[in-house]
Amino acid sequence: MKFAQYYLDCLSQASYLIGDESTGRAVVVDPRRDVAEYIRDAAADGLTIELVIETHFHADFLSGHLELAAATGAEIGFSDVAETEFPSRRLADGERIVLGDVVLEIRHTPGHTPESISVVVWEHADDETPYGVLTGDTMFIGDVGRPDLLSSVGHTREELAAKLYDSLHGQLLTLPDETRVYPAHGAGSACGKNLSTDTWSTIGDQRATNYALQAADKQAFFDLVTEGQPPAPSYFPYDAVLNRSAHDLLDEFEPPTPLDLARFDELVAGGAMIVDGRDPEEFAHGHLAGSINIGLNGRYAEFAGSVLPTDTDIVLVTSPGSELEAKNRLGRIGFDRVVGHLENALDVMREHPDRVRRASRMSAVEFDSRRDDIDGLQLVDIRNPGEVKLGVIDGAITIPVGQLPTRVGELDPAAPTVVYCAGGYRSSVAASTLRQAGFGDVTDILGGYNAWSELRAHAG
Repeated sequence: MKFAQYYLDCLSQASYLIGDESTGRAVVVDPRRDVAEYIRDAAADGLTIELVIETHFHADFLSGHLELAAATGAEIGFSDVAETEFPSRRLADGERIVLGDVVLEIRHTPGHTPESISVVVWEHADDETPYGVLTGDTMFIGDVGRPDLLSSVGHTREELAAKLYDSLHGQLLTLPDETRVYPAHGAGSACGKNLSTDTWSTIGDQRATNYALQAADKQAFFDLVTEGQPPAPSYFPYDAVLNRSAHDLLDEFEPPTPLDLARFDELVAGGAMIVDGRDPEEFAHGHLAGSINIGLNGRYAEFAGSVLPTDTDIVLVTSPGSELEAKNRLGRIGFDRVVGHLENALDVMREHPDRVRRASRMSAVEFDSRRDDIDGLQLVDIRNPGEVKLGVIDGAITIPVGQLPTRVGELDPAAPTVVYCAGGYRSSVAASTLRQAGFGDVTDILGGYNAWSELRAHAG
C-alpha cells in the first residue's frame, strides 16, 4: 500500500493519497485545490488516480476535486446524501471500494455536516485491524468537529451535535484501538477549539485522551463541544457553497498579470482592494496608501478570507517572486478575483514617496508607559474568545479579527486606536483593515498581549 499524508500548515489542512501498488489504482481524499503534487507523486509510484473522495462539503477551503477530475479523469465521490452541481459518485454507508489488496470502507459519520463520511483503510482485505481511518472533520486529534457551522442554514446545533455523538460512538469508536486516526485538520484550524499539533493518532489514544469523547451523554457532549468555539471566518459559508458547485478551475502555474502603476490605479479606482503580502515589519516601514497587510509568512488565505469581501477584485503587492504563491493561496479558498500584481512594487514606492504610508507600531513598554496620556484611547483586542478568556488588557473592546468588517461600526474612526492580538501578525491585518476603512490614527502593539502580559508579570 502507498499511503501519503499531505499537510498544509497555512490552512492546518490534511489530504491523503492511497494507492495499491499491485494494481496501480489510487484514491485521493480531501485534496487542496493546487493538485499538481498528488499527480506527480502518483505518477512517480506508478499509480493512476481513479477516484477523489470528499469527506464533506468543506467550509474552510475550496477543495481540488474538480481540478483533479479534469486532470486525471477520476470520479468524484461524496456521501449519497450529498447533492452536487457536477457529476459525482454517491457513496453509501458500508460501501467497500476495492483497489486490489487495499480496500476502503465508507462510513457515514454525520454531525459536523449532514453529509460527513469517514474512510476506513484496510491494507489487506482480510486484516483483523484496519490500517487507519480518515475521519475528515468528524474526529480530530484532541477534538471533534464543531456542530454549529450549519446552524443558520436549516440545521440546529442540537440536531447536528446529537448526530455527531452517534457517529463518534457508533461508527468510529467501534474500531480497534490500534487503528490509526488521520483527520482533515490540525492545530490552528477554526473547525475546532482544541486541535492537537499532532497530525495523526490512534483510536485508543483518542478514546483515552480526547476531551469530547469523555462526555457521559449527548447533553454533556453538546455543552462541551459548543462552548468556547472560535468565530468562523466570514468566508466559510462562501466556500461551503462553492464546494458543491460547478466553478472555474484554478491554473496553479499561471502567475497573476503584472500591472504598471497606471493600470493598478485604474483597478483600485474601480473598487479593487490592495493586499500587501509582505511581513508586518516591512509593511510598517512603507506601503501604498489603502493597502491591507496580510503576510504570506502567516495564515494568509484564512485572514484574507476573514477581512476581504468575496465579491471584490484583488490587486497584489508582494516581495519579488511571491506573486504566484499569493495568487494560489487565495485560490485555495476560492478567492479567484486576483486581477494582477503591481510590477516592481518596491521601485514604485521609492519613485512615488507621496503614495507611501508608514504604519504606527509600538512596543508593549511604549504602550504601557503612554496609554494614560492618550486622550480618548480606543483599545481593541482582536483575538478569539478562547484567548480573551485567558486575560485581556483593561478597557479593551473585544472584536475577533474575522468579525471586524461587520462590526467596524462599533468603533469610532476619529478616536486614537490601538489594536493588539497575541503576537503581532493579526494586529497588523486588523490595523491596516481599519486604516483602509477610514480610521485616521491606528497603532498596533508589537508582540501583542503576550508581550504586554510578560511585561506586567515582571513589573509585578
